Amino acid sequence: MKHSRRFTDLKSKIDRFTEYDLDEAITRVKETASAKFDETVEIAVNLGVDPRHADQMIRGNVSLPHGTGKTVRVLVFAKEPKQQEALDAGADYAGLEEYIEKVQGGWTDVDSIIATPDVMGQVGKLGRVLGPRGLMPNPKSGSVTMEVTEAVKAVKGGRINFRTDKYGILHAVIGKASFEMEKIRENLQEFTRVVLRLKPPSAKGTYVKGVTLSATLGPGVKLNKQSLLNSLK
Repeated sequence: MKHSRRFTDLKSKIDRFTEYDLDEAITRVKETASAKFDETVEIAVNLGVDPRHADQMIRGNVSLPHGTGKTVRVLVFAKEPKQQEALDAGADYAGLEEYIEKVQGGWTDVDSIIATPDVMGQVGKLGRVLGPRGLMPNPKSGSVTMEVTEAVKAVKGGRINFRTDKYGILHAVIGKASFEMEKIRENLQEFTRVVLRLKPPSAKGTYVKGVTLSATLGPGVKLNKQSLLNSLK
């Protein structure tokens, strides 16, 4: 792949063979976020799991203490009176049949979807559309619940869902490049704590194999995992 001169210049500032300590890694990511917009800070965690086995598929959610810095568009599948409850809590869209039809037609212009358990029979048929986009409501992620108000406020307030891809890697957003270093660090630490708690008993060997941080348009910065783990103590 041919990279732009900007990306090549930024990449030259990062030693791809070096695993940077926690604060140094965050500093490097902030320095390489030089686009004209406020770039997102992302994390990729390579886990020692085999997602082909259901008991090693890591899936969960975490409420970042400082949020993600982005406006989250939320759709709630529910019947009345839960539809109005969702809208009152801050949901951008709430309904059932009309939104099921829109999604079937290809509309997925939302960042998070919540559903009440009583409508999952109808929502389930959207799996082929929502599943690949990571939008399918799931009880394990807290997105299938009758507690609509709490769920909407949690998502709007910075709760993110995550799951391993087929290579055993977790991808997540942990803030914006404009965040103060301390806020990025605390978001990163809380995300890591949750991932560590989700370690499956069947996983053998090293659980956290590698961690990389990056800004939206910046190069990956390898993070020394021991530095990260030590910061949690």
